Order: sequence, then structure tokens, then C-alpha cells
Amino acid sequence: MTTIRAAITQTTWTGDKESMIAKHEQFARDAAADGAQIICFQELFYGPYFGIIEDAKYYDYAEPADGPIVQRFAKLAKELKLVIVLPIYEEDMPGVYYNTAVVVDADGTILGKYRKHHIPNLDRFWEKFYFRPGNLGYPVFDTAVGKVGVYICYDRHFPEGWRELGLNGAELVFNPSATKPGLSNRLWELEQPAAAAANQYFIAANNRIGTESDEFGDLAVTFYGSSYFVDPRGNYVGDVASQDQTEIVTRDLDLDLIREVRNNWQFYRDRRPESYTAVVKP
Repeated sequence: MTTIRAAITQTTWTGDKESMIAKHEQFARDAAADGAQIICFQELFYGPYFGIIEDAKYYDYAEPADGPIVQRFAKLAKELKLVIVLPIYEEDMPGVYYNTAVVVDADGTILGKYRKHHIPNLDRFWEKFYFRPGNLGYPVFDTAVGKVGVYICYDRHFPEGWRELGLNGAELVFNPSATKPGLSNRLWELEQPAAAAANQYFIAANNRIGTESDEFGDLAVTFYGSSYFVDPRGNYVGDVASQDQTEIVTRDLDLDLIREVRNNWQFYRDRRPESYTAVVKP
């Protein structure tokens, strides 16, 4: 049996970048001490969720995908022998920014990055002001614990990327998010379990918590946590996290279940890509 121990985090914005970095360093240490072999932080983990407003001052949170924050956590990954998925604000060059997740292997090697493809432009999700759409496809990273993919927040509403990750060999896909109450609540309950069952891999979905009022005043929203893991049948692995408490959600995942499920349901065998025409038209 191939079982891995995986962790995701949900927490509040502290009010400054350095304390958020320190908080997540401690999350990594605590998770590793609990036996976790891989951890993924929440979307834009070291800052506020600045999509609430359009303000160029938040461009200052961006840095290269091999910059100081990633290098700092790569060193920590090597020390802890822990795979770390780092959702950052990436600067590709001045004025060109992406919502990115960098994957660091357990030996500290930076394996690569995923750039969020689907960029919302909705009330208090003004992300087109901050991010270009991703342009690196749907990579799957061969980590020390298995084949890992990433999909970020608003991406989850688009089934095509989930399937691309499956076709690229993903066994575990992380979906770090910043999701507020309203229309999203029911989708949060539905989409990741449905995607896991349709694509027959594990999904870990983590959401921020808290209300970032000190940063955004009356415009601030309340993120509702509820982070969870689901298996390739779409079932929760353990309990769903709280809506308002800082947590490291750690679960044991039996990767052998992927083969079992795929032998029971031959979705990959029975797909008909030659018949799918409209879905790939602009």
C-alpha cells in the first residue's frame, strides 16, 4: 500500500508579510513533526487577499518564482524533508504578474510552477487588475511523495483543467483558494468532490479564514475556511475543517485507491476526445 500523509492550511491575515511568512514556516514545522510529507499553503499565503480592491500598491507583494520567499522555503523543505506547495504572487518582469504556485521537492529542489489560468473580474474579486492568465499549461510534478498538480481558486469552476491534470498523471491536486460566502458555498461543497470522482485522483482544497477589515475596511469579506480532502470516489477523507479557526488539516491518502477506482470505472478508457469540438473553441 502506498500511503502518504498530506497537509493543507487555513489561517487569517496577520497584517504584515514577515509575520505571515513566519507563521507558515511554523505550519511546515508542525506538519512535518506530525508526519506530513507534503503541505500546501492557502492562496497568496504571505499577504492579504488584495483582489478586494484595485490598488497598485499591492504589486509590491510580487516577487520572482525563484525569489527570496521561495528560496527561504526551499531551504526549509530540505531541512524538514517536506514537499511544499507555495502559492505566491509572481513577478515575471516589472508589470507582468501571475497568481502562481511553486512546487518545492523534499530535497529543496524547485520543481516548477503552475500559473492560475482562469482570472475572475467580479465584485471584490478584481483579479484582472493583478494577474495575467496562466500560460504554462497544467503541469504535474514528480515529487518525493507522488505526482502532484495544482489548480488555484477560480480555476475550480472549469472542468477542463481538472481533466488536463488527470491526463498529465496527477495523483493529488491541490486547490488553494480565497473564497467568500454567497453563491460559492454550495459550489465549494460540490466541485472538488465531483472533480475528484470524474478524474479519479485525490484533491485537497483549502480556503482562507477571517475578515481582513484592517486592510480593506467595510469592503472586507469573511472567508469561511471549510478546507478538506476528497478521495478518487469523491468522498471526504476525514472531517471538513472549521469555518473560522486556524488549522493544519492533515490526512493519510492511500494512492493505491486511484488504480482501484480507475479499474472499476473506466472513464479514461471511455472518453471520446475526437467528439469534443466546442469545448476547445475560443
